[in-house]
Amino acid sequence: MQLSNEDNLRLNVLLAQPLHAIRISEGTMTVYALTEKGEAKVQLNPTARDEQYLRWVRELLSMKITGSPSGYPVFIKRWTRMGQTNNTLEHMLLLGEPEAIVAMVHSPELSHEMARRAWWAHPTTEVARRLLHYPEVVAGELGKELVEYLLEFLPFEEEQLNVVDTVRLSLQGDLIAEKKRSELWKRAKRKNPYYIGFLHSDRGKNIPLLKPDHPHLTTIKTSLSAPLATNNIYAQALCQLLSSAGQGWLETLKQALHKPVDQEVVISLFKAIDGYFNLPFPEHRGIREIANAEQRATLFCCGKSNSDVVCPEDVQHIIAALTEEYIPLFNALLVLAQLGEDTLIPIFAGNDSVGTVMRRRLQPVTLPILEKIDILML
Repeated sequence: MQLSNEDNLRLNVLLAQPLHAIRISEGTMTVYALTEKGEAKVQLNPTARDEQYLRWVRELLSMKITGSPSGYPVFIKRWTRMGQTNNTLEHMLLLGEPEAIVAMVHSPELSHEMARRAWWAHPTTEVARRLLHYPEVVAGELGKELVEYLLEFLPFEEEQLNVVDTVRLSLQGDLIAEKKRSELWKRAKRKNPYYIGFLHSDRGKNIPLLKPDHPHLTTIKTSLSAPLATNNIYAQALCQLLSSAGQGWLETLKQALHKPVDQEVVISLFKAIDGYFNLPFPEHRGIREIANAEQRATLFCCGKSNSDVVCPEDVQHIIAALTEEYIPLFNALLVLAQLGEDTLIPIFAGNDSVGTVMRRRLQPVTLPILEKIDILML
């Protein structure tokens, strides 16, 4: 390591004081540090190629912070992204290594303060989206700053799954105002993934559609008064789906099924369906064949079971309480509630189709879903 004498001295002086985080600007060859008093910086004077010189700088940082010059161990990147490293979060903030920051923001122990420091050290869309998974960050001052950054970048986002995640994360709590939410909804008419972000959000409560309750909701609630009084989850799911918010969710689902753009977005859509219902079927990621879902729903609506699962007692109570004309509504719910990402395995396995070809392959699944949506929205 052959740092210039001036850089070596200034970096050692910098590292002798308590630091919160270190960031290296490779473009300007500057080392920035976040301290209790604000920002400090050291302008580097390279004695070799920039790439080589920055490697020496990071070796010095690593030696001072961890006692080893090896820097951030590249071979454990995957482990740290899953929160399985023994490096302390404080150490990782001081290595001047972007990948170490990306790794640390996956730690389940991340606090709002550590998140603030990580954001200062590596302010990217990837880091912002990850930080918004933490309730402390969403509830704190940093949350709104992260959302503002993501929404500013959103029109230029090329990865469609990132669009879904950005919309979903932005709709948490009170991170955005009503006006901004309406703007996101308007964009959905031109960009399908926006709809899926809304479907993920708090069981569709952020969907700004003023849909009326299903015309038979009041009658069905009266019929199901006994199951509802005992917190029957199937009765609650049916009434929720027939409410104004549920009808808006179904309308959004119908729009999201219109011209999805790629397989990752479709998988996210089916995760949203699974998350909305969250009923105790044995396939936690969704049933593989929609025909099997339809068969099971038909059996359950007759109070019968099949080889996979016994008809739940809660379902039997609903069948006993509903008149025959409302059984198709419950049947449609049971079909939709069994869907999830595994439903797509027979469609997507062994191919990477997108666009029109992908949508054509999806029709054996999407057409029955649209049929069930129409039943529930009559």
